Amino acid sequence: MIPSLPRPAWLRAGTVVYALLFFAFLFLPLAVVAVFAFNDAPYPAPPWRGFTLDWFTARGANGRTGLFADTALLGSLWTSVVVAAWVTLLSVGVGTANAFLIERTRFRGQQALSLLMLAPLVIPGVILGISILAFASRLAQFVDDSFGVELGFLRPGLPLVVLGQFSYIVAIATLTVQARLRRFDTTLEEAAYNLGASRAAVFATVTLPYLRPSLVGAAAISFLMSFENFNTTLMLVGADAPLTVMMYGRMREGASPVLNAVSLFLMIASALLALTLMRAPREPRADPS
Repeated sequence: MIPSLPRPAWLRAGTVVYALLFFAFLFLPLAVVAVFAFNDAPYPAPPWRGFTLDWFTARGANGRTGLFADTALLGSLWTSVVVAAWVTLLSVGVGTANAFLIERTRFRGQQALSLLMLAPLVIPGVILGISILAFASRLAQFVDDSFGVELGFLRPGLPLVVLGQFSYIVAIATLTVQARLRRFDTTLEEAAYNLGASRAAVFATVTLPYLRPSLVGAAAISFLMSFENFNTTLMLVGADAPLTVMMYGRMREGASPVLNAVSLFLMIASALLALTLMRAPREPRADPS
């Protein structure tokens, strides 16, 4: 339908109803979690018993321990941040190298390699985690039996969690940087070379500034995907549990409004991150004249 033509009333009403239902489906559960993080009751669900900040600030009073006094929960939150930071660093670095390998070089089997890079994205997280755990454990046992060397990073623990998450998040980082690099005008680099610039100078002053938006986007996506990952992490974690695994264990023991408080804290942090990225300076548009 041409947008400028008037639409019938039933179509306008249907559009409004559809939009309302869609956004209600997306945001109503989040709103419920946010509201009941302040419920003065020992359970994270209706009915409403009054307003309280205990689930954020309580320090053992009335048998309640809030988020900011729960050392185990804060420790798992910091563990998730550390894991996500390492996964982001590795994914962006290797993903950028992969993007240049695919876009700037030509070799036999290049298309097959590009498809293989995407394979971890279609493998369920549980299967991926079990496969990595089985391979790493057998490799560590083989090295230990054969050479007497203990490879602790191949045993269940945070290093293996980082490797497991990296194995599929790097594919997303590669696609993000690759899409940007594909649109790059290589004549800009050639002009810099003709002016006497070195390869390192061209990359730092021409290529890297062009790729910066995709690098920032790949870093944000990698960090968030690592932070919220559960399936792969559960298979590879050791004694230091990240936040998702810790929350899963708490839910099995009995739901608490503290988990609502954690969820609200993460929603606010994610919103602030999104707003920061949206307010980042954009590239100046070319003058059409």
